[in-house]
Amino acid sequence: MTNEHVINYNTQDAPRVGRTVTYEHFAGKIKSTIHYYPFSKQNSAVTTPAVVMQRISRLKRELQLLSAEPPPGVSCWQTEGRVDELQAQIVGGANTPYEGGVFTLEINIPERYPFEPPKMRFLTPIYHPNIDNAGRICLDALKLPPKGAWRPALNISTLLSSIQLLMAEPNPDDPLMADISSEFKYNKPLYLEKAKKWTAEHAIQKNKGCVEAEEKTPENKNKKTAHKREALSAQENLEHTKKVCM
Repeated sequence: MTNEHVINYNTQDAPRVGRTVTYEHFAGKIKSTIHYYPFSKQNSAVTTPAVVMQRISRLKRELQLLSAEPPPGVSCWQTEGRVDELQAQIVGGANTPYEGGVFTLEINIPERYPFEPPKMRFLTPIYHPNIDNAGRICLDALKLPPKGAWRPALNISTLLSSIQLLMAEPNPDDPLMADISSEFKYNKPLYLEKAKKWTAEHAIQKNKGCVEAEEKTPENKNKKTAHKREALSAQENLEHTKKVCM
């Protein structure tokens, strides 16, 4: 299988140079063709072949470590045939409204990793003030400075552990979902009730036979999630200042 990384320096007349490398990862040997252009002053902060190879080497080490010594309640694996896509699962912590739930996340690795943070989002619906309907997560470590706290010394394992901690200890002062943040701060029993209900419906694996295929389709699942969010959010807006995650 061939993965092609196209690195365009916006140099109109420069000849393109190709380099083909073969490397191994958990899905087997993969051949990668890297196209790049000669260095240009106006495009100095771009991906180079060395950066691409560093990403491949770094990911291989991280996945080996995650396989051998995963954080408690966390698992992560490479999407078959893809170098830049991972999936992970986080088990809801004890004494939280997510207890007993298994939450799946999607992880996309940028070309300039580890100099840029991975993009992570929840695929499993979760009722949380710092996670929105699309599964996007408000976490400083997932953003570059000055707004964020990502640095190359961090890795996928530490990010997943940080998300697991965020599930146990939400930050209502930096929300993505203002309505859920208000519930958490001013009506916590209601927040806990709704979060447990979402966990039971979306994240607890049940072995009670097959569910109809139609209900499993992403389109129907997204519609159901949106309708449920609207129903659960039908309460008065509290007039308090809320810091929104940017």
